[in-house]
Amino acid sequence: MTLLVRQYQPADREDIADVCLRTAVAGGDASGRYSDDALMPEVFALPYLAYDPSLVFVVTNGHRVVGYVLGVADTRDFVEWWRREWAPGFAARHPRPGPPTGREPAFTEQRLLDAGRDPERMLVAELDDYPAHLHIDLLPEAQGQGLGRRLIDVLRAALRGRGVPGVHLGFDPANTGARAFYERLGFVELPSSTPTAPLFGISTD
Repeated sequence: MTLLVRQYQPADREDIADVCLRTAVAGGDASGRYSDDALMPEVFALPYLAYDPSLVFVVTNGHRVVGYVLGVADTRDFVEWWRREWAPGFAARHPRPGPPTGREPAFTEQRLLDAGRDPERMLVAELDDYPAHLHIDLLPEAQGQGLGRRLIDVLRAALRGRGVPGVHLGFDPANTGARAFYERLGFVELPSSTPTAPLFGISTD
């Protein structure tokens, strides 16, 4: 089946939420780990669709989305938008952790709720050189075919067209495959990176 990269369309929203959930634990499936499967997408995917859908690109198999890259050009502005537009609704929908699932994820539900309410976590020290940031996720069926590189290249080109000098990302340190992928693409580890919260960046040139 042919896989294609294209611009996000509003009808892709639920598929993107599903891909986010199914790749959220070091690249593996987080379904059922939290009291509400909507939590992970509401923190790490859906806000990006609401803020600037023009910087969202997807991989589709002709029937559904099987991967994506989500980006923002100006992280500082995104943080302000999140505080004003996203955090209040998120807090109202998820006022407290739900009943335990028995899965005990390392990234606890309370930490996930805190992340949804605290966009300042995105204000990393290197924003002057890397003001943009991204999230990229691919289901197994879309991996190993060069599509991750194509998504990153498309987003970098879009950011370059807006005069953005660099883009950064964070990832789960347990996801060693992701680290290797970013290093192959030319991402470099940034000074504020730590073993428990790795942070990589790349120029848009």
